[in-house]
Amino acid sequence: MDGRFHEVATYLLPAAAALAGLVLGVLARRLIPPHLTRAAERSPWKYDDVAVDALKSPMVLWFTLGGVYAAAEILRLPEKGDRAVAQVLLVVAILSVTWALARFTVRALRTGTSEGALPSVSLIAHVAAAGIYVLGALVVLERLGISITPIVTALGVGGLAVALALQDTLANLFAGIRILAARKLRPGDYVRLDSGDEGYVQDITWGQTTIRHPLNHLVIVPNTKLASAISANYNLPGGEEIVVVKLAVAHGSDLAQVERVTVEVAREAQRGAAGGVAAFDPVVRFGAFTETAVEFVAVLQARHFDQRFLLTHDFLMRVYPRYRAEGIALPQPVRVVHLKDQR
Repeated sequence: MDGRFHEVATYLLPAAAALAGLVLGVLARRLIPPHLTRAAERSPWKYDDVAVDALKSPMVLWFTLGGVYAAAEILRLPEKGDRAVAQVLLVVAILSVTWALARFTVRALRTGTSEGALPSVSLIAHVAAAGIYVLGALVVLERLGISITPIVTALGVGGLAVALALQDTLANLFAGIRILAARKLRPGDYVRLDSGDEGYVQDITWGQTTIRHPLNHLVIVPNTKLASAISANYNLPGGEEIVVVKLAVAHGSDLAQVERVTVEVAREAQRGAAGGVAAFDPVVRFGAFTETAVEFVAVLQARHFDQRFLLTHDFLMRVYPRYRAEGIALPQPVRVVHLKDQR
């Protein structure tokens, strides 16, 4: 009876140590992250929130690994068994740290876009995560005593075959990297391609770029097509956009008066419209005489490309009643019909 009790007690204490590690991990995950989050909110460094979030998930695993290690020490396993348990725990710990580091890196890249360091795109996040996982795998192999040199050689030979089989995929991958390195297209930019497609760049992945059309549908463009396309980026070099509004008045109008009134109204629109640049001085330029009108344009400036419609709307709402009040006539279609005398 005493022997059986001693045998049960021998395994009960290690099991309690492993269970205690799990319980401590659960409690730590519930209690520690809220305190760290509050401290991170007071800190000016923006990446501490990302670090806290990356540490939440593996925290339980790390405490559990500590409990299992303590249980193995209590059991006093044979040398080979103790070494095997230690190796397994070390591999799991390395993999969990690799996972947490990959999570932190990906989210830090996405967070760092507010200062213009790198664009927040899936391509960069995926490449960074893949690099960290490969590094973690190499560390695991080194800890297990497996030589990396034959693996690297095999990967080199196999990589050549894969590269030949995935030419289009790799071409899109490197085209996406080239687009990001040039920094001429970024998520959030409004672009127009030579194909006529236009919209906001939503994401750049390893194979394609997603553009959200103003009509709220997605345009999917392969990176190789985008890299070779002639495109206009309305966010570069700056966000302000010149707005050209076409106008016309009837023949016989006083053009000096038309210019003066139009410029006055344009200035009011620049200062009063939500999308107008108050400091910009609008101008009027006459362009042509047609059969029924004198055509000209009013040149204004919007704060952003997508605000040009709002500025144009506000300007036209102001200029039409002003023309009527000033007696400036708008062109009317006129056709002169000559009837031949049949007598």
